Amino acid sequence: MKDAAPQPVYLEDYTPPAYLVDAVHLTFRLAPNTTRVLSRIEFRPNPDATSRDFFLHGEALTLISARINGAEIIPEVTPQGLSAIVPDAPFTFEAEVEINPEGNTALEGLYMSNGMYCTQCEAEGFRKITYYPDRPDVMSIFTVRIEGDTPVMLSNGNPTGSGAGWAEWHDPWPKPAYLFALVAGDLVAHPDSFSTRSGRHVDLNIWVRPGDEDKCAFGMEALKKSMAWDEEVYGREYDLDLFNIVAVDDFNMGAMENKGLNIFNSSCVLSTAETATDANFERIEAIVAHEYFHNWTGNRITCRDWFQLCLKEGLTVYRDSQFTADLRSAPVKRISDVIALRARQFREDNGPLAHPVRPESFIEINNFYTATVYEKGAELIGMLKRLVGDAAYKEALDLYFTRHDGQACTIEDWLQVFEDVTGRDLSQFKRWYSDAGTPRLHVSEEFNNGRYTLHFEQKTPPTLGQEDKQPRLIPIAVGLLSPNGDEVQPTQVLEMTEARQSFSFDGLATRPIPSILRDFSAPVILERESSNAERAFLLAHDTDPFNKWEAGRALARAGLLAMMTEGAAPDAAYLDAIARVARDDTLDPAFRALALGLPSEDDLAQALFDAGHIPDPQAIWDALETLRDTRAEALESIAQDLYSRYQVTAPYRPDPDQTGARALANAALAMLSRRDGGTRAQAQYDAADNMTQQLAAWSCLLQAGAGAAATEAFYTQWKHDRLVIDKWFTLQIVQTAPDRAAEVAETLTRHPDFTLRNPNRFRATLGALTMSPAGFHHASGRGYRLLADMLIRLDPLNPQTTARMCSAFETWRRYDPVRQGMIAAELDRILATPNLSRDTTEMVGRIRGS
Repeated sequence: MKDAAPQPVYLEDYTPPAYLVDAVHLTFRLAPNTTRVLSRIEFRPNPDATSRDFFLHGEALTLISARINGAEIIPEVTPQGLSAIVPDAPFTFEAEVEINPEGNTALEGLYMSNGMYCTQCEAEGFRKITYYPDRPDVMSIFTVRIEGDTPVMLSNGNPTGSGAGWAEWHDPWPKPAYLFALVAGDLVAHPDSFSTRSGRHVDLNIWVRPGDEDKCAFGMEALKKSMAWDEEVYGREYDLDLFNIVAVDDFNMGAMENKGLNIFNSSCVLSTAETATDANFERIEAIVAHEYFHNWTGNRITCRDWFQLCLKEGLTVYRDSQFTADLRSAPVKRISDVIALRARQFREDNGPLAHPVRPESFIEINNFYTATVYEKGAELIGMLKRLVGDAAYKEALDLYFTRHDGQACTIEDWLQVFEDVTGRDLSQFKRWYSDAGTPRLHVSEEFNNGRYTLHFEQKTPPTLGQEDKQPRLIPIAVGLLSPNGDEVQPTQVLEMTEARQSFSFDGLATRPIPSILRDFSAPVILERESSNAERAFLLAHDTDPFNKWEAGRALARAGLLAMMTEGAAPDAAYLDAIARVARDDTLDPAFRALALGLPSEDDLAQALFDAGHIPDPQAIWDALETLRDTRAEALESIAQDLYSRYQVTAPYRPDPDQTGARALANAALAMLSRRDGGTRAQAQYDAADNMTQQLAAWSCLLQAGAGAAATEAFYTQWKHDRLVIDKWFTLQIVQTAPDRAAEVAETLTRHPDFTLRNPNRFRATLGALTMSPAGFHHASGRGYRLLADMLIRLDPLNPQTTARMCSAFETWRRYDPVRQGMIAAELDRILATPNLSRDTTEMVGRIRGS
């Protein structure tokens, strides 16, 4: 039978904790199946509490004993926790519990990864370690003793002692339980150090399994750059004597910001030129920065409750985006962020999983670690900074850190510092946090006697539980270009506050061409009638890099839609315009590589659906392939020139210059491989001395139908490296023709290297299938059946990963009735599975019930 029907938790029902915690003392006696955890917790009544009920969360724990002020008690124990009668005064609660790390396949709480003890406590994993008020607004100082037979034993804070078979740690900074961490195992350190601007010496370590020591250097440099950047840009200095990172193979997330002991999915920190691509290096740099930046925006100031998750995550995502933009190319970073936002968050907003940036309720908090909370949450920070200006933003952040250091806060606390600094009323802006959905911004225009007027209308479609949406405050960055390409109106930020609003520009000699929503100044969908001629003009002349790229993407999309709905040939205007961009050596090579990209299959499916068509995944793939072939023929000589001129011959560096050059050369190689059958790709594969070039060449060979030998050679070369073999699983599926994608994925699930227990490998295989929409949505339904089968098998082992992978089905309502029927049957089959987890039940129920 299933778990009892879980009850929603509501933001409006928040009450302060009944008891606060002054100190926590933990002792771990490690054993794979019978770890003992002894806790001594100093409680005191909370004067602000509305209740005096004493309840501690606890799941999958075997209680050995419990005491209050030294006296044995017999508490009331349920599967959810522990209750007891306690004094109406400060008291000490002690408990001893037993847990089974080896049997903990969910990877929450204390578990084992290939012989290493590891924890993951966000959001509610600490309750699987010991009994505790496992909520983020209970913050305390932790002292930890670890006893066991592993050579390395780590926890939060600073080390206070160690000996044969034991180690002790003390974290002087109060933290909630979700930031607790413990790692113990056979590990080696890649050490370094950092001196803060006030002169504090900080020891740095990246801990890895023996044999991975040579993969730490880039991650360490990223950490030091992050520490220096946070001091320079935000005035935030590190506050402990030691900062540890540990690479873990089995991890549900990318990384975790535990105070002083960050735990990383090994894929997000380990790298060498031979094993990691340029994209991997940039991702590692960003994730290292993200987790380090959490030290202030997440740890020193945390969230009061899990409804405020965007408070720490949105702000920290925005900060890591700033960091990457400063170190690399700001325009390329912005474009890349918007591509990801539209692919994940707009899709989320437009389907059954839509929810506000700050949700009003949840059943399982793990299901709200979403693109809406993270990426859209970051967009709100960017909008706020744009509205108040750089100086006011800096002043507000300084006030935020000063006022709320050591506190668990809310979105109201966050917005209040901006109101106090600027005197602005941000109540309308707050709707971005409370209202789900992506606003549609419709634009029309007129020009009379030198006056140019833009008429805007905003409307946000209904979402579940929110039928009518009030107007939001939308910053619209606008510039105007003359017909000869000169900028006649520099970028101006218009503040739209009404449902309908007009803005005029006077003194213009001729009707201008507008560049609207520059730098993607708000996460909205812009609706404006435009011609291909205007799009081509903006691609050629717009001074805003984002809108220059956007014009090219819109031009490609319009041509593809015409191919699918009207039987049109590939658009000559697009081919001419993109050829000019490719040849333009004044443009950043990384930008040109992005401009050569095409709209995704999912993007085109949504565009067709919005236009009243039922998208056919196979027709979308066919149209894209036709355009790619036509473009390869039209741009062949240009591609030959680019491939020749942008080869990098210097020793490999993952810096912006080399990364951009390789990206452009490999974009050219993809076109050339459609013409030469993979001849150049094979030569590049044979000569490659880094993973970027090797993987790009193998991808081109697979696309050209000439990749069989390289596939076997790649596996033979890299079968010893688990992270590279993840790439081997993925690329075979995404570069397979749609009619065989599910078959290839299914075959790979039977490969000896496939395992359900490693989230990276599961995502590399089943996630890859969902990355091939025409393959996943193949008319046979084989992709649907395979994913459902594997999710049903995974759920008893790892509910969190299972639930997140269910989102592959979220767009099912936009397809034809036959596909809808097949998907509905698979969703129903998942829901009918005995003992289905709460995580997966909620996700599938939300998707199915749309």
